[in-house]
Amino acid sequence: MSEQDIAVMESIAESVAESVAASMAESFMAGNENQSENSSENSQETSPESQAASQPSGTDQTKNPDGNSPVGEGFAAEHGALKVDGASLVDQNGNPIQLYGMSTHGIAWFPQFVSKESFQTLRDDWNTNCVRLAMYTHEYNGYCAGGDQDYLKSLVRTGVDAATELGMYVIIDWHVLQEQDPNVYKEQALDFFTEMSETYAGHTNVLYEICNEPNGYASWDSVKSYAEEVIPVIRESDPDAVIIVGTPTWSQDIDKAQANPLDEDNILYALHFYAGTHKDVLWNRLDSCVQNGLPVFVSEFGMCDASGNGANDFDSAKSWFDVIEKYNISFCCWNLANKDESSSVFKASCNKVSDWTEEDMNESGKWIRDYFRSK
Repeated sequence: MSEQDIAVMESIAESVAESVAASMAESFMAGNENQSENSSENSQETSPESQAASQPSGTDQTKNPDGNSPVGEGFAAEHGALKVDGASLVDQNGNPIQLYGMSTHGIAWFPQFVSKESFQTLRDDWNTNCVRLAMYTHEYNGYCAGGDQDYLKSLVRTGVDAATELGMYVIIDWHVLQEQDPNVYKEQALDFFTEMSETYAGHTNVLYEICNEPNGYASWDSVKSYAEEVIPVIRESDPDAVIIVGTPTWSQDIDKAQANPLDEDNILYALHFYAGTHKDVLWNRLDSCVQNGLPVFVSEFGMCDASGNGANDFDSAKSWFDVIEKYNISFCCWNLANKDESSSVFKASCNKVSDWTEEDMNESGKWIRDYFRSK
């Protein structure tokens, strides 16, 4: 990528962030729950609308007296605590493992999908073994920007408890986006991951994603310094936890991490792609980095363009999965919601939280469900 390309991307990102923030503020003041969004070719996601919901109460699952994980019967119980071995993710027996499933949209806006019923349909009908809980930190009353932190943490607990009971792996995602650099809310991240790792130290099915998509001015040096502070607070309570670290340019610059990796064990580096926008340059980067020993988790992707909307490119998606399956890379699809956009797997008219049929699904939902079922 040339310096000119980078400058253009940063300029677009800055203008988009300003317009999105203005749109959010105007909609919030007007009490409009269906606020409009702005997007750009380079932004990985658009900020979702707020949806009202009652506060759930998660169950209080802690580790058993013998120190074993409380994970219920199923895939996560069978494979146990994961670790990173070279460029591979392996299970408790040292065998290669691939996690795959859905990422929620922002849990504050679509909390109805953070439920045992939803996850059970994903497990039993869609054939998935993992779910990612996306908790926005900045956008529209995010965790660090006026959001109800107790409520958001209760949603995380509800999601982790549901996945645990179902024997699924679950990712707690600190969803950095509009603030660009994760250091903006570093102190809040330290407190959050201290609490989460203390709560789930006995859960062998929990992974931590400490910064979703650094972008704009965030460099790898900046992200790395943030990670070097956040990782130790997780390790204090959960020393062997698998931790996913985002990379600059909306988690595309895995080559920067490959050139200067963290000096830590059990680390995966996030790569995100949207098949309608990102093609051979980025999937060749993935191929090269993994061949050179970098452990990667595709913790977010879509079949549409990088705005989260627009036409789907399933041919490009198939090319992506050629690389993903070649290296047994784990992946989560964006997003489990009924938002009126291409990347949501359900139609806006779908009011069901489980037992979905094809009539409930967007084009992307049908495609990714079929892909999961084929595995």
